Amino acid sequence: MSHFQHLICIQRFRESGTISVRKGQGRKTILDAHDLRALRWHCITYRNATVMEITTWAQEYFQKTLLVNTIHRAIRRCRLKLYRSKKKSYLNMIQKHRRFLWAKAHLKWTVAKWKTVLWSDESKFEVLFGKLGHHVIRTKEDKDNPNCYQPSVQKPASLMVWGCMSACGMGSLHIWKGTINAERYIQVLEQHMQHMQQCQTTYCINYNIMAA
Repeated sequence: MSHFQHLICIQRFRESGTISVRKGQGRKTILDAHDLRALRWHCITYRNATVMEITTWAQEYFQKTLLVNTIHRAIRRCRLKLYRSKKKSYLNMIQKHRRFLWAKAHLKWTVAKWKTVLWSDESKFEVLFGKLGHHVIRTKEDKDNPNCYQPSVQKPASLMVWGCMSACGMGSLHIWKGTINAERYIQVLEQHMQHMQQCQTTYCINYNIMAA
């Protein structure tokens, strides 16, 4: 302990009778509880705003000089955190209505009935570079380092993979070759449903079309 710290402890003991720091001492926070509630409301209302945009709003709203790091810490104090948005397929009103009717038509299905359904879906995977992500760990000077680039092409090579599952387990994967049409899709269903016949499954393609 330094000589200066000894003097502080002696002075604190003379004033309060103890060397422990009294509650409430220290630097006051710039934003109080009322300000944090307003900040939380703004962040939830404008979820896609950047920290810089939120900082600009906070400076005008609170009439205080606020830094980006200050707002970043305040957002964490509001029990919020910045995340990358999850990608979700856009649904228009017609698609939402069709899904609502489908759910309503199968509302009274029993668990045993749902076990007779074969669920299937397909997905496209890029073969050339794969999913490298949009983030990279580097220094400021490494921005032109080839190892820190994210390769991209106009039309990357890709393949379509089809799969299915039911209450009996998962089916095998099928890799599409060439273009896809209704006739070829039915052939794939017939090919991969042979080992699922013991479940007496019914078709349910992409959660939209169902036939007995």
